Parts: sequence; structure tokens; C-alpha cells
Amino acid sequence: MNRITRTTHFRRTTRTAVSALAVCGLAIGLGACTDEAVDAVDKATSETYEVTYEVTGTSADEIQFHGGGGKAMEPEIESVKSPALPWKKTVTLRGIMPPAVMPVALDADAADLACTIRYKGEVIEEVKGEELLTSGGCVAVSPVTG
Repeated sequence: MNRITRTTHFRRTTRTAVSALAVCGLAIGLGACTDEAVDAVDKATSETYEVTYEVTGTSADEIQFHGGGGKAMEPEIESVKSPALPWKKTVTLRGIMPPAVMPVALDADAADLACTIRYKGEVIEEVKGEELLTSGGCVAVSPVTG
């Protein structure tokens, strides 16, 4: 596929996804967004992308993250128990699936934890310390949605 064809395909896919999201958003506002609408958005935005998750700090009991399985709006959560820090993992996600990584620390000394999500080497989300403990981790918007 040449550059012009890819650009046209991307624009068409983006228009389809945006239209489906607008319809779904309207339906949510009316309290009736169906699984079919979500599935249509999921299929319309089938482009894949890679992100790298990073977790730093002294210790974490577990790291949970979206690894690419499941549906876009219902991603499967993968986990690593008792990970050695610093921890890093690159995953391939699809379409509107949001990248997310959530370090879990059960002790009060977890304030030095930090998580980062990188896309094409650029940080798209970073959360540290107390904010990490209250927010539940790093969650970003899919970079292929706009």
C-alpha cells in the first residue's frame, strides 16, 4: 500500500471510528449504548500500535497491564507477581484500546513508585508517588485515535 492509499485508508478508518464513537456517545447519553456499537468501533479501528510500559521504585507486589487481549473497551488485564524493579514491557495494542499499567504495592513505602507509558519513544503518560497511589496507575488514550 503506497503512502497516498495508506493516508486515505487511515482517514476513512478514522472517520468511521469517530462516527461510531459519536453515535455510541449519543447512545450513552441516552443510556443505551449497545455491545454492537462498541464492537463496530473496535473493528473499524483495527490499526495496531506498540507501547512500552515502565515501572520504577523500590518494590511492587504486582504489576497489572493491558497486554493486547480482549476487546478494545474490555481489555484483558495481564499481571506479573513480585516483579523486579525497574520493570519494562513492550506490548502491541489495537485500535482504541487504551494503554494502561498499574503497579500494586501493599505497603505504605510504595510512595517512590512511578509508571510511564511510551509511544514511539515519547512519554504519553507518567504518574509518580502519591498520585500513583490514588489514581491507580498510568492510563493513556490510544494514540491511533487522534
